[in-house]
Amino acid sequence: MKNAQVKLIPLHEDDREQFIKDNQWSFKYGSIEEFGLRNDQFEEDNEIVSRRTIEECIDKGEAYRIIYNGETVGGTVIHTKGTRGELDLLFTLPEAHSKGIGYAAWCEIERLHPEVEVWETLTPYFETRNIHFYVNKCGFHIVEFYNPFHTEPSRRDYTDCEEDWPEDDEPGGTSMDFRFEKRMR
Repeated sequence: MKNAQVKLIPLHEDDREQFIKDNQWSFKYGSIEEFGLRNDQFEEDNEIVSRRTIEECIDKGEAYRIIYNGETVGGTVIHTKGTRGELDLLFTLPEAHSKGIGYAAWCEIERLHPEVEVWETLTPYFETRNIHFYVNKCGFHIVEFYNPFHTEPSRRDYTDCEEDWPEDDEPGGTSMDFRFEKRMR
């Protein structure tokens, strides 16, 4: 389906736990599809995205459930400041893939925030489905590749202070993510 009709419904506190589980399952599914069970990109408890990461995103941003045909099929978290916006999370449940739902949700996000001139997001290097989605469907451009030799700015702050390094990563950073930008016309 090319133009799926979706609604973005603000996340209710009583759905927070399921939102977290759905997000973790969606990323784990993508990892298993790509690597089988040999993936070593887990943040914690065999999850690609840690509970802490998802909770921090929800707490600092606008969280929505993606509804399609009356069913919850995914979620998103964004935050905006002036003319800049960050897409922290966007996921659809595996059974909702390839129906145009993610793209329709992205279009709805753009519609909700016409003031944003530049959107930014990250995705793991192995999420080829996400890379295709952001570049070929949504019009983002890859602008940076974070890896152990070029760490994310938030991780660079810890490189000299190993005792302060977050528990789920190592000094210097081991995550490998692409950073994307979309400049609105």
